[in-house]
Amino acid sequence: MEQSSVRELQPIIDAVRLACELCRRVQASKAGVSRKSDASPVTIADYGAQALVCRALAHSFPEEGVIAEEGAEGFLTVPPGEREQAVRLVGKLLGERVTEETFLRWLNHGRGVRSDRTWIIDPVDGTEGFIHGRGYAVCVGTLVEGQPADGIIGVPVSPLDAGGTLFFTDAGRAWAETLEGGEPRALNVSDRVDPPSIRVVESYVMGRRSREMADRVYAAAGFDARRAKRYDGMVKYALVAAGAADLFIRGPRDIRKNPHKTWDHVAGTALVLAAGGQVTGLDGRGVDFSQGAELRGTLGLIASNGRIHPSVVAAMAKAAGEEWGFLPQPE
Repeated sequence: MEQSSVRELQPIIDAVRLACELCRRVQASKAGVSRKSDASPVTIADYGAQALVCRALAHSFPEEGVIAEEGAEGFLTVPPGEREQAVRLVGKLLGERVTEETFLRWLNHGRGVRSDRTWIIDPVDGTEGFIHGRGYAVCVGTLVEGQPADGIIGVPVSPLDAGGTLFFTDAGRAWAETLEGGEPRALNVSDRVDPPSIRVVESYVMGRRSREMADRVYAAAGFDARRAKRYDGMVKYALVAAGAADLFIRGPRDIRKNPHKTWDHVAGTALVLAAGGQVTGLDGRGVDFSQGAELRGTLGLIASNGRIHPSVVAAMAKAAGEEWGFLPQPE
């Protein structure tokens, strides 16, 4: 699979930077929160960030398909004053006049288009963290032949850089630089394998059942759960890619009621793979990203430095395999 070069991705990288600045301004303004049909939260930052990224895609890759979390129909349910604020802020950041009609067109750019490469956008990954003044990420990934190829993750509140971090892939390698720009640094996953030394990252908000399941897996693998650190959004994948963490487990969950979404995983998966790590389903099988917006049939994902992956899959099977109906795959 051929990954893109940073020169080709530069317009989208620039758009992610601009989207991060928009998010910072909206977060500082304490704008209102709306609820989507599934009761999940959304803010004008979600819509504004997606509009900026889709505008860049419309200019640079107009024929390529897009799968994105938000859409024009959702934006139209936002109160008029907040819609006006979002459109005005996007125009101010771009330095050009933007109408609501143009804004709506950007939001839906590429929807339903079939192409060799598909762009996957989560404009504010970790909206709960964004709302509560914690971390979040602006995420853009690509799928080629149904598999993650490239990823760009902007993290305004980063554990690695005081001014925020921009993570991205370039021709099959993973890189990071400060959000303001600067010299890129190559990313590589860690080589840690000793169970007590393993650094685990996990979602900031976990339900009781997920918490219990995670603790059982850590215990089965010999990991120290007290070392686990919690973050919002796809920064967890980025930390594995950077070698600052060794493991992130998402799931398992009842996918009939709440399937995993493609945009929550593509950019992060591409980054971990480019840094030399591994991402699979909970049973060790590859993940099928080619089904559209939902990862149907995927109970959860494991992202690791690769070296500990077999032992994590085995621990998952021991702790949850019988309950969830899967066994680890033979090596």
